[in-house]
Amino acid sequence: MEGNAIVYCEGAFNTTNGKTAHGLVRFTDRYRVIAVIDSRYAGRDALEVLDGKFGGVPVVSSLVEAIEVGKGKGAYPTHLVIGIAPDGGKLQGNTWKDVKYALEHKLNIVSGLHDFISDEELFRDIARENELTIRDVRKPPMRKYLHFFSGKIEKVDCLKLAILGTDSAVGKRTTAWRIVHGLWKNGYKTELIGTGQTSWMQGARYSVIIDSLVNDFIAGEIEHAVYSAWVDEKPDVIVIEGQGSLMNPAYPGGYEILAAGRPDFVILQHAPKRLEYDGFPGYAIHPLEQQIEAIELISGKKVLAITINHENIEMEDVPAICSSIFNTTGLPAFDVLLNGADELVQMLKPHIKQMTIPLIS
Repeated sequence: MEGNAIVYCEGAFNTTNGKTAHGLVRFTDRYRVIAVIDSRYAGRDALEVLDGKFGGVPVVSSLVEAIEVGKGKGAYPTHLVIGIAPDGGKLQGNTWKDVKYALEHKLNIVSGLHDFISDEELFRDIARENELTIRDVRKPPMRKYLHFFSGKIEKVDCLKLAILGTDSAVGKRTTAWRIVHGLWKNGYKTELIGTGQTSWMQGARYSVIIDSLVNDFIAGEIEHAVYSAWVDEKPDVIVIEGQGSLMNPAYPGGYEILAAGRPDFVILQHAPKRLEYDGFPGYAIHPLEQQIEAIELISGKKVLAITINHENIEMEDVPAICSSIFNTTGLPAFDVLLNGADELVQMLKPHIKQMTIPLIS
């Protein structure tokens, strides 16, 4: 736990551009989330906005108010985390002013955007004066520290699952964490391989931020993260977070994960009511069956199950939609955000090579 965080998400909370904030509200081992900033939902509970459940993190209208909330809880904020994730990763609107205000009030800055806050001389000066850190999570690492693909992935003999998706911002990371938590609950030692900035912010110990890398090193860094988790932790299961989707016109992620992570099986995240690729009107999402076929053709591995994103679906209609997916694809479908991952974990058990002693609750 690094400290008490205010999550900045003005104008983007509860949209696909707010997925970093959503992840931190739902779960993080790295920060204690004090408040979320988005004036559109001020006065409401952040988790209630997302999932209809009370989580104890208020949404407020401004940074000033968020700091006061922290003081009222006896937990003065230590970090401002940029929770927006817009297309192209650009910092927008008044966010620059809020970053300056945060630094002046002794808050460290954490950002996963492509606009690097630490590149601004004024911000560096304020941070230095106040002994603060500006952490641009997507800033490319020095190449001398990067790894090239070596083939050592073939030594990894635990079950490896890749959580891919039929679109970007479709819930792959959240589903991956729910599966990890479900496996923990059932007594299996499990590690998440984070592949984006949000999973790192949530505390994934073995992470590679794919879109901060030069293409030559992506496969090697994925391999190195999976191999390191296997060597260091000796897990029963490794779950690899997916990125984008194979057929998304702007974010065709997943190829390197299949090639370098070499998963034994794929779980495919899908939003049944989403008709076009996120952020790209006119680009129809390829049919689910075609996406399954593409994954299995490229990887030579089986898609084991479908996990759904229930956006724009009434909760009472979820079971019928899962049944429809099964009838169409022959694959079981689960909504792990709504119902948890227990059923899916039961299905995974026969594929886990070694079983640990069940945890005592």
